[in-house]
Amino acid sequence: MIETIKALTEAFGPSGREDKIRNLIIEMIKDHVDGYNVDKIGNLIAWKGEGGEPVLFVSHMDEIGIVITNEIEEGFYRIEPVGGMSPYSALSRRFIFEDGTIGVVSVEHETFEDYKKALSNMTFDNLYLDTMGKKMKIGTFGVYMSSFYESGDLMMSKAMDDRSGAAVLVELVKKLKNPKRKFYVAFSIQEEVGLVGASVVAYPVDVSEAIAIDVTDSADTPKAFKRVPMKLGKGPAIKVKDKMSISDKRIVDKLVEVAEKEEIPYQMEVLIFGGTDAAALMKTKDGIPSATVSIPTRYIHTPSEVVSKKDFENTVKLLSAYVQRV
Repeated sequence: MIETIKALTEAFGPSGREDKIRNLIIEMIKDHVDGYNVDKIGNLIAWKGEGGEPVLFVSHMDEIGIVITNEIEEGFYRIEPVGGMSPYSALSRRFIFEDGTIGVVSVEHETFEDYKKALSNMTFDNLYLDTMGKKMKIGTFGVYMSSFYESGDLMMSKAMDDRSGAAVLVELVKKLKNPKRKFYVAFSIQEEVGLVGASVVAYPVDVSEAIAIDVTDSADTPKAFKRVPMKLGKGPAIKVKDKMSISDKRIVDKLVEVAEKEEIPYQMEVLIFGGTDAAALMKTKDGIPSATVSIPTRYIHTPSEVVSKKDFENTVKLLSAYVQRV
């Protein structure tokens, strides 16, 4: 499990540049599924088992990043976020690019007063990338340069959103040797820039329901969001709603029933912002009943996202039991 999460989170794969992470996932699952396919835009879809009412599980494999927009002067470039990256999270961070170049982001200022003003109203307009003289092509993508770290029950890395969800599905296909019904696992592209992959990923398959696996915010740090109830280590979060969709009540009820029967700890999630691939799946074809199971995460969209091993393991257990008992 740890090796799977480490390999996936440390891999390169910003939105629109998912080739490396997709190939890594294929290597991990190809001997544990009945078949797989990569669609025209790059979504990876695999399947296993037969009979029953098929279910689709989806996690996105892209991560947030940056892209070079123009050169200021030799070795210095403007950048644009790819996905929901805050300029405050980018400041003073190292980034690694698809060509292997490493650069650091800093902020323009000529005086201390300029610096204070920049910090109080940070935007990507006053940030720049220093590549230490390395010539870069416009349109080159990069991601946080951040390594995996574990301490007790907790794991920290870039791209836990949503490589932890992808790792859950990798472990799921390994765990279920003889599933009682057919299920699909899909690894979607470009979720971070508008649920792009999920908008089409379900078209080739005939399923009765779909469940997105993603991360969600946690409120177990000092002065966290008052209306966010999720906490690390308390189990997977069964989403009721977020800003973009309301989960299908029948699926939510079944997930709760399975969790309670199997004595799997779980949390109920009502998120006051955000969204997952479930919002796109609901609008696919003539509508696919959909819900989300979330992994509580600290510091989302930073280079140091933190999740619980117990939550990860219990998410795998919940989805496995869902396939076997429903």
